[in-house]
Amino acid sequence: MSLRQVDFSKVLNDDQVYDHMMRSYDQLGRDWIVHQWNWMNNVYKAFNDHYKYLIVISLVEKTLQFYDQMNILHSFEHFYSKPSLYIEKFSITELCEKLQLPKETVRRKVLELEKLGVLKRVKKQIIIDRSVFSQVKPEKQIKLTSKYIYLISEILNKDGIYQKKLNVKLIENTIKKNFSLVWRWFYRMQIPMIIGYHEVFEDVATFHVWGTVVMNQAFNYKKNIDESTVHSLTPDYMTFNKGVVTDQENEETSGVSAMSLSDMTNIPRATVIRKCKYLVDQGYLKPNEKKQYVMTGMNIDKILPYQRKVFKNKAKFLRKTLNLLTIS
Repeated sequence: MSLRQVDFSKVLNDDQVYDHMMRSYDQLGRDWIVHQWNWMNNVYKAFNDHYKYLIVISLVEKTLQFYDQMNILHSFEHFYSKPSLYIEKFSITELCEKLQLPKETVRRKVLELEKLGVLKRVKKQIIIDRSVFSQVKPEKQIKLTSKYIYLISEILNKDGIYQKKLNVKLIENTIKKNFSLVWRWFYRMQIPMIIGYHEVFEDVATFHVWGTVVMNQAFNYKKNIDESTVHSLTPDYMTFNKGVVTDQENEETSGVSAMSLSDMTNIPRATVIRKCKYLVDQGYLKPNEKKQYVMTGMNIDKILPYQRKVFKNKAKFLRKTLNLLTIS
């Protein structure tokens, strides 16, 4: 499509997407939580270590940034057709600054990735062997992300600010066709999110455990809303989250045991127990009478203000992708 065919008055901006997303959070909240929880599970599953995955995708994002700057576009198939990915001018210091992690932590994780055969350093260049880290290939994630983009597009259609009618398959195909561009946008949404939650919880695994309790409670909250109640709810972000937190008082709402958290995340049970103790001590979680973990009001006071920053990045990713879909 040529630029002359694009009606730029119909192009979305970040504020439009953010405002409609937050006002319609009762329709989107649970799907977003599931989207992020699945992604965090994949983050951990790749190497049984959140930080190793974060290092690898940060290196991949650096390559995607170079492609973008040079106006080079790779499809999903083409990007993953080569056996190796070369990153020029690799620097531990640069990686530490980007990830806001101690130098010794990054150095140790890079060495562990080298022992696994995932990374190979040649002077100042680093090579990623794609055959070793097939878990990082985002086949399933593209499907989940496409579904969420479709949901937000339907809301924007209904509100009259987005004209193009989409379907999940069209979105998925467009992402794959423009993979190196769209997935750079995706990583620029997700990498700062992990870095930020690492700062909030002092550890990514702790955030993963907390997020799993949040997902369970969000599902229970939606399940416990009957048809007579749903239309009286204020469909905004704060109302949804306050409902999720206070719904723990509902007798039908169940928390999550340490064993279930371990099964759901694949994080060892001993580690989960330790992370839950920290979350209880800090006031983020509390055990119920069944020794299951549920959220507390601390989540609204401390976490939600930070989540607004996360959602600003989400709005930017959605705006760019939806505008790309408009002109594709």
